[in-house]
Amino acid sequence: MKNRKPSVAGQFYPDDPKQLKTVVETYLGIAEPRKVQKVRALISPHAGYVFSGRVAASAFNQLEEDRQYENVFILASSHHYQFEKASVYCDGNFEMHYGEEKVNCDIGRKLVSDFPDVFTNEIAPHTNEHAIEVQLPFLHYKLKNEFQIVPIVIAASKPETCSRIAEALKPYFTENNLFVVSTDFSHYPHYQAAKQVDTATKDAITSNNPQILIDTLIENRKKRIPNLLTSLCGWTSVLTLLHLTHSDSSLHYQAIDYRNSGDERNYGDRREVVGYWAIVVCQQADLNQNDEFYLTNEDKKTLLAEARNSIKSLFGHEANKIDIGSCSQAIYSHCGAFVTLHKHGQLRGCIGMIESENPLIHTIRQMAVSAAIHDYRFPPVAEHELEQIEIEISVLSPLKKIDDISQIVLGKHGIYLRKGSASGVFLPQVADETGWNLEQFLGHCARDKAGIGWDGWRQSDIYIFSAVVFSESEFRN
Repeated sequence: MKNRKPSVAGQFYPDDPKQLKTVVETYLGIAEPRKVQKVRALISPHAGYVFSGRVAASAFNQLEEDRQYENVFILASSHHYQFEKASVYCDGNFEMHYGEEKVNCDIGRKLVSDFPDVFTNEIAPHTNEHAIEVQLPFLHYKLKNEFQIVPIVIAASKPETCSRIAEALKPYFTENNLFVVSTDFSHYPHYQAAKQVDTATKDAITSNNPQILIDTLIENRKKRIPNLLTSLCGWTSVLTLLHLTHSDSSLHYQAIDYRNSGDERNYGDRREVVGYWAIVVCQQADLNQNDEFYLTNEDKKTLLAEARNSIKSLFGHEANKIDIGSCSQAIYSHCGAFVTLHKHGQLRGCIGMIESENPLIHTIRQMAVSAAIHDYRFPPVAEHELEQIEIEISVLSPLKKIDDISQIVLGKHGIYLRKGSASGVFLPQVADETGWNLEQFLGHCARDKAGIGWDGWRQSDIYIFSAVVFSESEFRN
């Protein structure tokens, strides 16, 4: 057994255990709190803590402290070596000044034995590599249960090698294991240019599509941004993760936090910066295939509170603290939703999305703000109206295309009409509120919403959906 010694302690992070614990816990305290559940993987930066520690903490804050992970696979792209393999450390443990991080040498040796074309057990790529080491203190102080690490340094530079590495790691990408990908984003452009290119790279990653990431990195280079050395230093590690996740529709990428080195007041130089993103991969809730969607009362109260907080924030009001720990996975589902505002029983604004790529809780926040200030039918909500506004939320099931309008059940189904670039939607409750029959329901949607004439629905694609509808009045004491 030959333990790997720390190489950047005292440089990238404090080498005194007590000071390190204080620093890590301070970052965890000021970083973004937990926003998601069932984390399967995370992307975290690997710069010195004074620059990237807060963003790294935002990534690790998404983990449940009591979660039992058997293994933590840590993927990093080599800063010093280049050859078409990945080096997995399996000769001993990782020594840190606070103690040892146990390595699952059995898994490492099995990878090297079973896949010699892409895995090696060479020690050299690990010796002076900081990208794995800087993740360990956050894991150590965040997770309460014991775990073993599988440290992997990817020295490859070809996308096809990343695909092959992912294929070998696929059996280990389970709910019992956590994957941590270590990477910084843009290197050395100006502050504003970094924010732009880092957003483009983040969007490519969260698309959960390996080819989109490759294309985006190429486009970033073509822009010839001054001083941009790379837009993703750990691109091979991120690409490997995308190959692990892209075929599973239940996995969702969520961007959590962003900063760059220019945001550090004491040390940052905005002329040349390095970008950092915290991104997580989580397991989203499955929707019932029978058009039914279930939300608990805690889910409903939380979504309503989030909507009100979002509207209050428009006027600089401090948000009320909301505990999402008792909510179900449904609030992270990817589904459409509408936020409707009423004032003294009259419509005051309504905006929504039929479908959404974002978790439901984030969609609600966005739609609440839009309903308050972007509904063209009404002037923006004023601050003095806040106490008079009642919020209603409609969460939509997946769209289902129909060929026979007799499948529409008034009061249960909403409709979405689409003809060319024109479209219109009515929520299920519209039929109850108006008393329209089926033809009136379709006609008004076609004429008043889609702008394609009263009979336009006859030449349109028709989709139906159900909705879970709830409002603040249901939960008043």
